[in-house]
Amino acid sequence: MSDHAQSHDTDLSPLAAASRPGGVGLTGTEIVAAGLSAIWVLAVGAFFLMQPPAVAQQSGGLRLVVAPMAVFLPVAMIWVAASAARSARLVREESARLQAAIDAMRKGYVEDRQGRGADVTMERRLAEIASSVKRTEALLSERAAPQSAPAPAPEPAAQERVEEQPTLAFAPAPEDTAPPLDRIDLIRALNFPDTDQDHEGFAALKRALKDRQARQLIQASQDVLTLLSQDGIYMDDLRPDLARPEVWRRFAQGERGRAIGDLGGVHDRTSLALSAARMREDTIFRDAVHHFLRRFDQMLTAFEPEASDEEVVAMSDTRTGRAFMLLGRVTGTFD
Repeated sequence: MSDHAQSHDTDLSPLAAASRPGGVGLTGTEIVAAGLSAIWVLAVGAFFLMQPPAVAQQSGGLRLVVAPMAVFLPVAMIWVAASAARSARLVREESARLQAAIDAMRKGYVEDRQGRGADVTMERRLAEIASSVKRTEALLSERAAPQSAPAPAPEPAAQERVEEQPTLAFAPAPEDTAPPLDRIDLIRALNFPDTDQDHEGFAALKRALKDRQARQLIQASQDVLTLLSQDGIYMDDLRPDLARPEVWRRFAQGERGRAIGDLGGVHDRTSLALSAARMREDTIFRDAVHHFLRRFDQMLTAFEPEASDEEVVAMSDTRTGRAFMLLGRVTGTFD
């Protein structure tokens, strides 16, 4: 985390340099404007002072009107031009600061994406696991398919024995004979392995994929996490306010409304806005989100009765749990 923060400090150095305030004194344009104003005032003053007395007497009251206008009107025009030049300079400096900020943000974004190379590798591993699960399901479906050739009719004497003791046409599926999934393994699987070296995480994920309900939720979670990552939304970047275990239990037991509003603990405005916009525009994303929310709700209903408070909190803080809090708030599940 310190390295990540240090990299961002370094990336924003151009922005810091560009945002330093410039000098507050007079600029060259203002000095020139002051000089021209002084020269003009002296020249006009000398002009009126050097007029012969006869001319001054003839002008009379008109001189009192013309003299101030001749002095101050050009001076005002000079300073209007100087003010415009100063405003143009400030606009150029502001544009330079904004450009520096954009460059710094772009550089930080590129480096951040490069730093997520491990996440890309992780997504590739998860895709391979999902592919192997689909191949296994295909083999199981082929194995369970009915035979095209009709079975021979049983003999009358043996028909009663067949009715008394029916037999299965094929062996049970692997998930039917697999032992019940441990809650700790389910929690680790819902968080997905952290790195390629997370052997415990991969082992828990492998065991969870043998359970039908857990496998369906994991695949739905993988789909929405992959779609969210396309918009730069990663669950590790979210810092949600975790709800109390009793709030999760009330939600699992079917309670809805303001009482379970604390479950929408994700407050990252960027992630919420991007997810809401994609929900409106992308039908594939919308279908994947609703499918994921249904699977998570089913899992939570079965998980809650036997889970301890610590296990409920751990489940809510997984990557899958954070995705549920984010997407549940976007879809209004907690309203």
